[in-house]
Parts: sequence; structure tokens; C-alpha cells
Amino acid sequence: MTLITDGGSTKCDWVLLDNSGAVVFKTTTLGLNPTVVSRDELHSRIASNEYLSANFKKVETLHFYGAGCGTLTPRSILNEVLNILFTNAKVEVFEDLTAAVYAVTTKPGIVCILGTGSNSCYFDGTKVHAPIPALGYTLMDEASGNYFGKKLLRDYFYNKMPLQIASQFESEFNLEPDEIKVNLYKKANPNAYLASFAQFIFTQEEINPYFYALIKNGISEFIECRILNLKQAADVPIHFIGSIAHFSKQIIKECCDEYSLNLGTIVQRPIDGLIEYYKNRITN
Repeated sequence: MTLITDGGSTKCDWVLLDNSGAVVFKTTTLGLNPTVVSRDELHSRIASNEYLSANFKKVETLHFYGAGCGTLTPRSILNEVLNILFTNAKVEVFEDLTAAVYAVTTKPGIVCILGTGSNSCYFDGTKVHAPIPALGYTLMDEASGNYFGKKLLRDYFYNKMPLQIASQFESEFNLEPDEIKVNLYKKANPNAYLASFAQFIFTQEEINPYFYALIKNGISEFIECRILNLKQAADVPIHFIGSIAHFSKQIIKECCDEYSLNLGTIVQRPIDGLIEYYKNRITN
């Protein structure tokens, strides 16, 4: 049996396929980004899931596509944890960009992730090229959930947020400075903690001018940093993956038009495309 995982910083989607490509089960765990989650916590989050633990010895192939897995050290840590748990499986860990590509295209294009974090790559039809490293929420992650969460907190504490919106923000979140600092500097997943504030923008019934400007500036910054730096940008479709991309689709379209970019597909959850990719792979 083959276990595939789309692993983000906030949550991970797992799907087990049998040898005919049929889905045995789908399940979800907390995020497993090895750059911000400790080895012991990675182990605990996987082992505590009853669907996974019941199949530790049954899985023959495990392909994990994850945020934070683009460099050797965190990828090795996660690989080690998975090998300890899935004792009979051939384990391979890939960067989440690869899953994003499989979910949207088989042809050349630029594929972007806008979720808890953000990233981009060029796919030539065969191989994924990611010339710009993903250095995480402290340096990069433009237009991601944690980017917008950070913007909201800064605007609130610097008194740049409109008063009515600030009042609503106060009523929905614990904004005690000590609470914020503990979550950012003492607990696991500070990037996911920041991203939790972004729901304040994306669950509103309508986008007010303040939110619109916030989103548009973030998308524009992402395009300038993560798309225009790729020499193929003017020649191929630009695809987007992730929850922030899904909820920002109209503004993404506006920004792509302004930069004369060819917008491709926008997909909220890559796991569905990944399932189809593996079904075809198993049955053909």
C-alpha cells in the first residue's frame, strides 16, 4: 500500500491507497514542518493518529511532500522519524512544491504556494526548478498566512488599523503581549500561530478597503519577489495552490492582469490532485 502526504505547517493531509489505487482512508494531523517542529513533536503528532498507527507495519511506500523539506537537514530529520514509525515502508521526503506541481499541471508553468507559508518554482514539464530558496517566515513568505497575520498584528499595535476593525480584532483574539511572545518565541509552529490571525481577513463576508489594500500589497510583493524573478514568467501560465490563494483569487487575477501575467489554475488543496496523480501512476 502507498501512503501519500501533503504536509503543511498548520495541518497535514494523509491518504492511503491500496495496490489498485483505491483510497483506503483519508486523515489529517497537525502540521509537520521540520524546521519549526521538534523531532519528538513530529513523532508524537504522527503516532497519536489512530488511522496511521494502525497501519505503521502495512505501508509499503510512503511519499511525504512537505513544507520545510526543501533543505537537507530538516528533510533528514523528518525522514528519520517516518522510518522509525513506518517500519516496512520505503520512505521518501520531498519539498511541498513537487506536490503542488503534480496537483495542477503536467505542462510547463510557474507554480506558487500561498498557504501558511509561500513559495514558487518553475516546472519545465519534467523537472521542478526552484532557484530561489524558501527561507521561511522570518525572511520571506510574502502573501502567506503568516505574512498577513504579522501585518495585522503590526498594524494593530502601531495604531495603523482602522478603529472599528481594531475593535473587532480585539474581540476575536487574545492580544496580550505576553501571550503573543510566548507563542512566537517559546512554542512550536510560530508561523502557524501568525497565520491563525489571517482568518480575520479571509472569513469576512466582504473585503473592506483596509483588507483589500493589505491583500493586494501582499500579492504584488509576492509577484515581484517570487514570480518576476523567474525568467519564464512572461511565457507560461502561473498556477496557485493553497488556502490563501483560494480566498484571494479575484485579487490574484487583478494583480496578474496588472503585471501582464497569464493566470493558470487556482487550487485550494493539492491533496486531491495528488491522489489522481498516484492513481494514474499505480494503475498505468
